[in-house]
Formats: sequence, structure tokens, C-alpha cells
Amino acid sequence: MLAAVIQMRSTTDRTANLAQAGDLLRQAARKGAGLAMLPEHFSFMQPEGKPPLNSETLQGPLVQWLSAMARELGIWIVGGSFTHQPKGSKQIYNTCPVIDAKGRLTAWYSKIHLFDLAFAGSRALLESAYTKPGRRVVVTDTPLGMMGLSICYDLRFPELYRRLRLQGAQILAAPSAFTKLTGQAHWEILIRSRAVENCCFVLAAAQEGAHTPRRESYGRAMIADPWGRILDECPPGPGLALAQISAQDLTRHRRRLDSTSHAKLLPASWRAKESP
Repeated sequence: MLAAVIQMRSTTDRTANLAQAGDLLRQAARKGAGLAMLPEHFSFMQPEGKPPLNSETLQGPLVQWLSAMARELGIWIVGGSFTHQPKGSKQIYNTCPVIDAKGRLTAWYSKIHLFDLAFAGSRALLESAYTKPGRRVVVTDTPLGMMGLSICYDLRFPELYRRLRLQGAQILAAPSAFTKLTGQAHWEILIRSRAVENCCFVLAAAQEGAHTPRRESYGRAMIADPWGRILDECPPGPGLALAQISAQDLTRHRRRLDSTSHAKLLPASWRAKESP
């Protein structure tokens, strides 16, 4: 199946963001994609240091919008992420929903590793000031194969991806909004490393460009294969990258070299979940 990862330049204008996302999803469908992935916070790019706005439940307007788009286009949508506040809770999460081609919510993942970092000469970025970390490791079945879910800063924690692989992941999803500074240094390295370590395809949608006067993302949405090769990537500006995801290619790569079964230092609780 052909997969698409979408690159956006979202702002605080929710209406414009949804129009941009809708146009890019339609482009992906016209090009033949059966699954498309949006970037982190595609519907609203929060200014740094401000409390989250537009928090919703999984039954709220944004997931309903994603469901309507999936039904209209007949494709699966990995909905980047949004500010998620469960019904009856005061807690807020950064959550990625997965919608099937009939518009049904099939899975969701709340970001485990929150981006708390201070760069020399700049103010600290503290995602945890308003957002709680998720607790679940999530693998879900899709037409591409078993997909392990993650979001952005999770890419720096290889133990999460090894657990996803041991729970059956064949594709790793990483909708992101890497800062320009960290993206220039590490974005490609991290994506290719996670692909090679786990012998999985990696789909990485991205935010790109200036969102607010004090927030800019790196971009380069890309798809990597299990050998660590970049199959396609986005140039600057809104757009999408496309690549065929094949079970036959995955099997071929795993027969060629797959180090997962050779790992010696895995906790016993992880080994019990290893897939054949």
C-alpha cells in the first residue's frame, strides 16, 4: 500500500490549519495513498509557554472531522496529535488518534516522553508544565501492517521502539514538530536509527517553518525503510512524501539482517512479548 506523510506549517488559526490539512489529505488520496499521517498538533500550534487551548475528548469535533475526512476519501488517517482532555478529567494529554477508512477510531496513543529542554541563551521549553505523560505502549493493526505509535520527542528513547517491535510492530509512526535547532542536528539520524534498530518502516510526518514569532519547526517529513534508507521526503513548505510499504519488503529485510532476536539485555518482561 502507498503511504503518505504530511508536512504542514500550522499556526494558531484553527480554521486555516484544518483547510490546509484537508487539502493535503485530498492530495494524498488523489495520488493513491491508502493511509496518510498528519503532523503533531496539526490543527493548532500552541505558542510556547502558553496553557493549551482547544482541548477536546476523543469524541470531540477534531476526531469527528478526521472521521469525516477518512470516510470521504476512503483512506486511513493517523491524526498527528491534538490536545486531549478525557471526559470528566482535568488532565491534558498530547494524543495521536488512528482512524480507519470507514471513519472509526481504532486506536490512540498519548505521548509518553514530554519535551522539557532548555537551550543556552533561550527560554526553557516545558511541555510538562501543562501536559501529562501517557502510560500505554500502543501497537495497532492497519492495512500497512502492525503500527507502533509514538510522537515527536519519543524518537530519542530507543527503549520505547524496542518494546513496540517486541509487541509486533512492523511500521513505526512518528508525527512530529521538531524544533529547527534539534531537527537540523538529529531528525534524520533518529528516524533512520529507529528504522535500522527495529527493522521497521518509519513514517514521520512533520511541522515546518515559522508558526509564531518564537516557534519554528524543522520539517523534512520522511519515510524510511527497515534498511535505514530514506524512501521519500518533503522539501520546504507544506506538502507530502509518499512510499510503498510492502510486507514482502519487510520480510526480505528481516531475513537479510534483524538484530532484535539477538538482544541480550532485554528485561524478562519484554522478552515474554516478543513476536515470532
